[in-house]
Amino acid sequence: MKTEIGIIGAGPAGLFLAHLLGRAGIEAVILESRTREEVEGTIRAGVLEQWVVDLMRDLGLAARLDQNADFHTGITLQWNGERLHLDMRELTGGKQVTVYPQHEVLRDLIAGLLAAGGDIRFGVGETALHEITGERPFITFRPDKTGPETRLDCAYIVGADGYHGPSRQAIPEAARREFHKIYPFGWLGILARAPRSWHELIYANQAEGFALLSTRSPDVQRLYLQCDPADDLALWPDRRIWDELQARLSAPGFTLIEGPIFQKGIIPLRSFVCETMHYGRLFLAGDAAHIVPPTGAKGLNLAVADVVVLAAALIARVQHNDGEKLARYSETALRRVWKGERFSWYMTTMLHRNPTEGEFERRIHFADLDFVRTSRAAATALAENYVGLPFDR
Repeated sequence: MKTEIGIIGAGPAGLFLAHLLGRAGIEAVILESRTREEVEGTIRAGVLEQWVVDLMRDLGLAARLDQNADFHTGITLQWNGERLHLDMRELTGGKQVTVYPQHEVLRDLIAGLLAAGGDIRFGVGETALHEITGERPFITFRPDKTGPETRLDCAYIVGADGYHGPSRQAIPEAARREFHKIYPFGWLGILARAPRSWHELIYANQAEGFALLSTRSPDVQRLYLQCDPADDLALWPDRRIWDELQARLSAPGFTLIEGPIFQKGIIPLRSFVCETMHYGRLFLAGDAAHIVPPTGAKGLNLAVADVVVLAAALIARVQHNDGEKLARYSETALRRVWKGERFSWYMTTMLHRNPTEGEFERRIHFADLDFVRTSRAAATALAENYVGLPFDR
């Protein structure tokens, strides 16, 4: 097999990249270890920045999004029983965010790419990268995980295969520097069958800890609460979950509507960045290069931002023999990545009760929130980050 760009991973980064390259007439093949059903069936939340929605519309992939998504012009911040509506549209000159689950985005991307004749190989196994510093890199894999080893020759390889994939590990340790932060708390997330309790997301930092009220559909709600990441789910029966959510989201004039919980799980929170995102003819994108805690709603958006930059660089190189943008890809992408990491860290530390901190730090976090309430500049900075910063090319 032979292609111009070999992409490992059919997540947001890999699929958006294939669409952008395909629109420019550049051939790509995507290799994915999971089946299509597994990719489309992995339930994940999704808050899309304004420009990501604009990109999906530009690619002709937003029909279901426009029909089914929730468009939010603001968020609500809550602390010490006080609530603040942050009007992002007013603060950012008309921008908003869109609540549309990541797995629904993937369904749209996969269906659109296959309809356009794109090449996605699902369920492959033993994927390995070779000769990434040479002129002719290639990828080996086994179709259906058990078939004979197959070779895919490429001009360039893009590793969009997540934190545990083989792409980042193909870069020698001496050539990459990794930054990790593990937070001493996690999120217990639930899906519940209930009508909406509020018209927008609520981020709460109460005495009992953090809580987030989000939505999935008019009759299915997504909620999270801070917990110990090592907790056993057996310690969290449904009644305890609702009692904690009621306490953490309580406010005058607000009623949290309960309903049957049909999914629950605990996720740890961490931050991670790999420098570099480029080695030889290998380029990293998305979770293969960086991870953020979900508090800032930046994970999917940063992945798509990577490949917007990378697609432009690859198109310049392949079609115009201009390698300048490709040589600067890591530097350019990492500037945005670190801003996304900063905002995600800021939201996470400001809104959670850290068991390693004392009352002084907790008062500082409340002061941060009150500063957003009293300073238009602070409110604008938060809103600009939340809806998506301009691209620095």
